[in-house]
Amino acid sequence: MLPLLLLLLASSGDGQAQRVIGQKKNDACACKVNSTVWSFPTVKYEAVLQHVESCEVSLNNLQEQVQLSNQRLPQIQALIKNVTARLEPYQYLHDQGLYSALSLHLLGQELSQLETDIGDIHSQLNNVQTQKLSKEVGKLRTDVGRKEMTNTINVKTVKEKLRYLKNSAESCKSIPKDFRGHHRYCLKGLMTNISDPVVTKISPYGKNYISGSWGQQAQMNSEGQKNSYWVQPLLSSHIWGNSLRVYQTYEDFMASANHKDFTVAASYTHANAIEGPSAVLYGEALYYHCYRSADVCRYDLNSNTVKRVTLPGTGVGFNNKFPYCYYNCRDNSDVDVEADETGLWAIYATVGNHGNLVVSQLLWDEEALTLNVSQTWETRLFKKAVSNAFMVCGVLYATRYVDEHREEVFYAFDTATGKEDNSLVLPLQKVAKGVASLSYNPTNRQIYVYNDGYLLAYQAHF
Repeated sequence: MLPLLLLLLASSGDGQAQRVIGQKKNDACACKVNSTVWSFPTVKYEAVLQHVESCEVSLNNLQEQVQLSNQRLPQIQALIKNVTARLEPYQYLHDQGLYSALSLHLLGQELSQLETDIGDIHSQLNNVQTQKLSKEVGKLRTDVGRKEMTNTINVKTVKEKLRYLKNSAESCKSIPKDFRGHHRYCLKGLMTNISDPVVTKISPYGKNYISGSWGQQAQMNSEGQKNSYWVQPLLSSHIWGNSLRVYQTYEDFMASANHKDFTVAASYTHANAIEGPSAVLYGEALYYHCYRSADVCRYDLNSNTVKRVTLPGTGVGFNNKFPYCYYNCRDNSDVDVEADETGLWAIYATVGNHGNLVVSQLLWDEEALTLNVSQTWETRLFKKAVSNAFMVCGVLYATRYVDEHREEVFYAFDTATGKEDNSLVLPLQKVAKGVASLSYNPTNRQIYVYNDGYLLAYQAHF
């Protein structure tokens, strides 16, 4: 009997072919095969079936949830619409931070600092005005305490009262005990009139450079640059500059002759570069807004060194956040450095004061060689609603656009009293449409305007 080898290709357990030995009988091949390897996988089938049933249950549950969600979705949408409509009248309060327990807590902290400051002032001066301030801040403290204990929060009223008290405290500090009114024409009150231009000249850099600053040296009783005139153009995109041109006499300035150029920074993008039409030559130093920062820089014409100070306030505007606007915005005019009889000033806006004008007095310490901020006042005038601003006798004046040939001084804020006046109507004639910078000079009581490449000067009358 000849054994035969048969290869049975079947689906065995391990998935391999089986080798079976058979015998030839009666012209036929007979072999024994273990059929258990082809038995039906009942256990596996039952496991798979169980998984299928489990998935079916899960799918049924998910379908029920979807149906329920579809039923509830219109109800939820209606509820959201209802709540939104009810909250809409209060959205302004939320956006402005006027209805917030946190805002009230922060105001309480600010009030505590103010109480300390007024207490120090009262201990030094102890006069009727400081006594009045002490009573007012005490009353405000009581009001804030009462609001914290109740659910009635009107932060706007508290902020306005706090602003008034802070300005009053600053005004108290600014009045020396031996004050006699050294600048008598300041005692006449606000400006009453502005003349027609007494100087009209095209910038020595040409009319194509529409932004910059110019004027006469502004420090009273200065020796080094007593009668000098200067021009500071913004040569890069009408926004940035790094040069200053100085003329020693008025005649040289008018003839564009015998000038001296200074380079205040290595490039237009240097940290000490000039940003915006903000500069003023005060004594033997140029003060201006530093490149892309909340700082004011001081460039010394003799040593070629730069000192700087950061302006106070929450969210000081720079890099075109709060420029002068009204009709057309003057790019990057966020920080404006000015001079008057009382010294140097920085005019700007902050997020903390809702974009309204803020005035800080600057002080150069000759011994320590540091630039400092001595006092700060907050106004209620929105900076972007103003075309320009300047200081005279400690009073902030603001202008607005009238037409292509006229500006108008319409607003005044007195740092000595904290009082505002928005009823002024003082016309200012101009040659071109845009005003890049507008500065007052206490040495001759003239106002200098950089008018789209034209240099104009006016006489101020009191």
